[in-house]
Parts: sequence; structure tokens; C-alpha cells
Amino acid sequence: MRHVLAASLLLALSPIAAAQWPCFSGKVVDQASGEGVPGVLVSDGQALVRTDAHGHYLLPISDAALVSIVKPAGWASVARHDGLPDTWRHRDDSRSLDSYGLPPAPRPAQCRSFALQRQTLAPATLSSLLFADSQTADLTEVGYYARDIIEPLIGTHRAHLGLTLGDIANDDLSLYPALTAQTTRLGVPWLHIPGNHDMDLDASSDADALTSFQRALGPDTFAWEEPQAVFIGLDDIIAQPGQRPAYIGGLRDEQFAWLAQYLATLDDARLVVIGLHMPLFDANFRAADRQKLFDLLARFPKRLVLSGHTHTQEHRYYSSADGWNGAGRLHEYNVGAACGAFWSGITDKDGIPAATMADGTPNGYGLLHVDGQGGYQLEYRAARAPDDAQMHLHAPKVLRQGAYPAWGLYANVWMGDADTQVEFRVDGGDWQPMKRVTAPDPALLLENVADDLADGLRSYDRSPEAKPSPHLWRGALPTKLAVGEHQVEVRAQLPGGEYRASTTYSLEAGSR
Repeated sequence: MRHVLAASLLLALSPIAAAQWPCFSGKVVDQASGEGVPGVLVSDGQALVRTDAHGHYLLPISDAALVSIVKPAGWASVARHDGLPDTWRHRDDSRSLDSYGLPPAPRPAQCRSFALQRQTLAPATLSSLLFADSQTADLTEVGYYARDIIEPLIGTHRAHLGLTLGDIANDDLSLYPALTAQTTRLGVPWLHIPGNHDMDLDASSDADALTSFQRALGPDTFAWEEPQAVFIGLDDIIAQPGQRPAYIGGLRDEQFAWLAQYLATLDDARLVVIGLHMPLFDANFRAADRQKLFDLLARFPKRLVLSGHTHTQEHRYYSSADGWNGAGRLHEYNVGAACGAFWSGITDKDGIPAATMADGTPNGYGLLHVDGQGGYQLEYRAARAPDDAQMHLHAPKVLRQGAYPAWGLYANVWMGDADTQVEFRVDGGDWQPMKRVTAPDPALLLENVADDLADGLRSYDRSPEAKPSPHLWRGALPTKLAVGEHQVEVRAQLPGGEYRASTTYSLEAGSR
């Protein structure tokens, strides 16, 4: 009641301010009972308050675009009419996109109440789908996204949450409803982080660059709590309209202030998952901002950073040499893009482009599994491929018997890093170690050459130019074997287990 009275007093004293910000107070309720839910964090991206014993909250009047709740662990959000979690309200209209086709209601001082549902059967392990850069430019590409990424997951995935790490669209933000309609077919709460291609092209400043994103997809700075982990989404794209570059990576002062407030509410033992668009290792990410983020996270022994933007896939581990002063190394997983290389390359029998990325990783999505103690495991799934497809191989088809063994078998292990053990054997013989190399994937180089030599376009957009891959291994194929075909097996040890792939090559007796 105290908050309601305070809100009424503010309205009486400042009607102009209240008209400009009609949603600074409200209530969080239990959907089943209608009773207020105490202790829920509510934010406008700057201030952070808790609901009182009766579920009421009161935020300072500000020019913030949205008010949102931090979904607490043990509770589930209800869905909006578009299927996204109903955890935010837009200041311009407290009903905003939730009017269900009805005319907008007059602006009340209070937000329409947020409703939560008690979780009765929380999973022991939380699984989350991780998408990066769906980046559709038109409805044709929305169709690729639907058929290549979404539809194979419907009814087959076991995830409890989804997260898209920016560049949901490719500058055409009118595609948001179509994209949301596809993503929400997966039936799990879905969170969105903005990317550089989610900014309004007519924005005059960073402050108004995400107007369309916020109206359609929610806050650009948020937190979401589950029993196993806390997910924090941060817009790390700073728009610079009319300048070069048009954007840089970093965080705003109010984001740091908000993050410091929020992290102070967490127990040190929590797994903290930070979602960004631009990776921290990007040369355009402000070094001072990265250090501030490192310092805020340093007290948490369990933490993980997720990012997109690069249209490649990579693991980075930060140490004291990088300014990280927390326990152990800080892990950043830069997730492969859902659109791969911008939906480019040769189309298959279903009319979907290959979309192979510049490091040789196929387009797809990540999976994050978190246990009850905050331990996590990451996986990658290539679009429309079996779950155990974790690498592809490249080898010459034919070599001369007895030739110097200078020709390599290459294994691109998409989730591999410097610690990954990769081995090969021929004809069931002894396993031999393969050497991690930094080189372009030969399979993608072949596509580049085919595109170069073609008399006409082989696809709407050709595959990207192959660049050095951080997860490529090489082994020299033996030539002192019998003439004929030989079977090659490769195995890689990844956190999810051992994965294998195979290919063949032949030896011929050469003659001068």
C-alpha cells in the first residue's frame, strides 16, 4: 500500500512527468491466486527495485523506454500473445503489443500487472538453446531459418530456455514478427539480445537506436534467473550514427551501474551467464569496458560469456595476461551463426543454402546444459545434421603408393579448442595424434575455387572466402600401404563425449 500511495502522490505532484512515464509503478502477481509476489526485482534498465510484501513496486520516474521484471528462480513467466515471455512493458502504452488486437487503453499511471506461475517440476539440468545471428534480410531468408533451424527442432529438442545473441534480423526490422512467430514454435521462453543489425537505421543517436527492437523484443539490458544459473543480457553495441565506424563494442555507464546493482544481489556460488552480441575479443570492443566487466565478474567462481557477431565459432579463455583477475580462466564461447555465412552458398535439394562459415563451421546453433551445482557443458549442432555430427573431414582421393607422406587428412572439429585431443587411424591400425593447425579449411577452399572457375553464378551469394580456422587438425596420410582403398577414422574427445567420423583414400602404383 505504501508504494501505491507514493505513486499517487507523485502523480498528483507531477502530472506532466507521469504522463511522459506512465508505467513507473505496478504489481507482480501469482497468476493462480492473484496474490502479490514479494521480492521480485523490477528494472527500467537503470534503477533496480524489489516488490514489497504485497507485490507492489515503485521505480523512479525516468525517460527509460521499458520496465521489466527479473524472472525469479522457481517461477515461470506467462506468454504474451506473440509467444514471448510477458516480462516487460513499454512506456508509450502500458498495454503495448499485448493489446491482443484491441484499441490501446488510456495510459494509466500503473503498469498492467506482471504475472508469474510457480514452477512445480523444475528440471535437474537446465538446457538452453543458443542462437546467434539468424540475420534474415527478407521473407525468403525467414523461410530458410524456419526450415533449416526451427522445424527440425520442433518436438525433438529438450531445452527449457532459448537465447538469441543478436542480429536477429539483417537491418529490416519489420521481419521481427515473422521471426518471432517461427522461434516461438519451439515452445520455450525466448530471450533476445540486440546486435548491430538490430538498430534502427534512421536513429540519430545510440539512445534511440533500439526503439524497434525494444517494442518488439523487449529490454536490451536484462536478467533471468533459473535455479541452476542466472542469465544476463547486455546490449554491447554502441551506435555512432554518421561516424566511421558506425558502431563500436562496449557498455554504457548506466549498464555498468545496473550490472553492479544486480550482481550485488547474487550469491557468489551462482553460475553467471553473460550474453552479448559482439565478443569481448573483438578489436572494436573498448578495452576499458572489457576490463570493467572482468572486474565485476571476478568474484564469481562460476561464470560463462556467450557471444555472436563473427559468423565463425571459437572458444576464448581469458587469464591474468588479458586482465582477468578471477579464479581460473574466464571462458567465452563465440557461437556459430544460425544463418552461417549470411545464408550463402550452393543450395541443396530442399533449396536451402549451405551457409558454411568462413572457418568451415556449418550453420547451426549451440546448446548449454547446466546442472544443479552450476557446472555447465556446451554442445554445437549443425543444422539438420545428426547430433553426433561434430566434425567434417577432408582428404585427397588418390595418392601414389610410396610417395613422400606430404599430403594431409584434415579434421575440422567445430567445438574444438587448444585442449581438444584429435586422433586418426588407417585400416583399424593404431591411433595417431593429429596436429592442430591454423589454416583455412580445405573443403571451403574448394568451394571458393569452384566459384572462381565457374562461368556463371553458382548460387545467389557465393560461399565466404575461407579464413584460418581455430579448430582444424591435420595428420599426414601414409603411402606405404597396399594399392587400393584405405579406410580412415578420426576421433575427437569433446566435453559431450567421444565423436568419430570416417572417410577413404586410395593408393595407386605410379608410373613414369
